[in-house]
Amino acid sequence: MVLSDDWSTRHSVLANARRTAALINILTGTGDRQPQPEAVAEVLGEYGELEPIEISPDDVARMRAAALLLREVFAAGHVDAAAAALNRLLLKHTGPPRLTSHGGGTPWHPHLDSHDDAPWDEWFLASSCLALTVLLWDRQSPPGGVCASSSCQNVYVTQGQGPARRYCSRRCATRERVAAHRRGPGSTAGA
Repeated sequence: MVLSDDWSTRHSVLANARRTAALINILTGTGDRQPQPEAVAEVLGEYGELEPIEISPDDVARMRAAALLLREVFAAGHVDAAAAALNRLLLKHTGPPRLTSHGGGTPWHPHLDSHDDAPWDEWFLASSCLALTVLLWDRQSPPGGVCASSSCQNVYVTQGQGPARRYCSRRCATRERVAAHRRGPGSTAGA
């Protein structure tokens, strides 16, 4: 099988980590309500999952539980705490590493779930742990964080080296700067 640039881009460690953040945000960002299966399927499609994507409300509920576990890695704030959170998840929720080509349909790549047809929540948790572990290992820093905006709380993947990131987007950072400006001189809350 020839490795296509499209496949390798869609399934890179960074793309998988970004998919993890997007899924955590949609699965946990709705308060007490469960997100709709169509919304979760849309995110999966945006990150390269092939159609048809069949997800039931029960799948969504189990994926939400997995997302809440993964959120701890993003909330860790320090590399040691992120590594400890990942180690707990890897020990409790993943299987041994295995290689798969999904029956020859993709290039060979690693999985930590039990089999190619594992339930959505098992696949989500295992593939997310794998991607976040590799990012932590590669960068020796937490793979992401939680937005510092009190009105947001989305998780994000750090982009690499540079100053520490505090917000999930420029929009949140700008909103917080404007709010601090409106509060007046000397105000540092949310800045």
